[in-house]
Amino acid sequence: MMDEVLEYLQPVPGGLYIDGTLGGGGHTAAILERSAPDGKVLGIDTDQLALDRVGARLVEFVESGRLILAHGNFSDLAQIVKQTGFGAGHPLQGVLLDLGFSSDQMDTPERGFSFGADGPLDMRLDQSLPLTAADIVNGASEQELADIFWRYGDESRSRQLARRIVHMRTQSEFTHTAQLAALMAAGVPRKPGAIHPATRAFQALRIAVNHELESLEKVMPQIVDILEGDKKPLQGEIENQSATETSRAGRMVIISFHSLEDRIVKEFTRREAKDCICPPRLPVCMCGHKARLHILTNKPVVPGELEIEQNPRARSAKLRAAEIAINS
Repeated sequence: MMDEVLEYLQPVPGGLYIDGTLGGGGHTAAILERSAPDGKVLGIDTDQLALDRVGARLVEFVESGRLILAHGNFSDLAQIVKQTGFGAGHPLQGVLLDLGFSSDQMDTPERGFSFGADGPLDMRLDQSLPLTAADIVNGASEQELADIFWRYGDESRSRQLARRIVHMRTQSEFTHTAQLAALMAAGVPRKPGAIHPATRAFQALRIAVNHELESLEKVMPQIVDILEGDKKPLQGEIENQSATETSRAGRMVIISFHSLEDRIVKEFTRREAKDCICPPRLPVCMCGHKARLHILTNKPVVPGELEIEQNPRARSAKLRAAEIAINS
């Protein structure tokens, strides 16, 4: 959803932006182009291999100082910004999160994300994480597995799959994606065009391994804090940037691919767009909460038919955007 990202993020020359999910670097490259000649991007990713690839691809921006790369989880956004000194003394214009994972990760069997080609049952975006998908599949109880498949994958066969796994692993541990996918597909008739029977359960395992929902909940308030800054106009101007641009309200753009992710983003932005979040039964406001956000997308923006045709993996994408409320 490149066009939609640029439409809502609105990069400007000299602007400062954070791409918290660098991935293949496509969005970062477009932001750098739109913010030329001196806009900067802090690119963050939990996957060191992704950082290495983007660093080689966009080496000219790295060498010029316009692209700063940082290894870490976006759930630690405030800490990473502080450690890198990104935008110190200047307001940031935008933060982007694309919560999908890149084709490089999906299409590399050794990472264990896909059952299209056999690979180790890993699924870690950050290879330093201690727990793999194999650890969960072989170590979690039947109830824990069923809960993971149901909560994170909306898998209607969650109990059945959990029961099968627990039974089969007494004979042999699960170590590879094809092995697990075969168990999940056994006895399930496939209709033309239907998703693979293992799709939802694999998605659920990936979310569990990488703590994706917890990371999203943790980062949302940090994004607002970072974009708000001290709310004071700059003393002077960033070089080659107008006063209007430097005082523009910061924007957040988030693309999700799962209903639970989208719900977290929707509920957070709606809450932060209200002046009062007290329970309806209270006759007067007791919370003192003030709106910090202005919602730009009342409904999620979804990819068009042409993009879905060219990239079927984009079919479940939902984009939501908001900007800092100037008077908050």
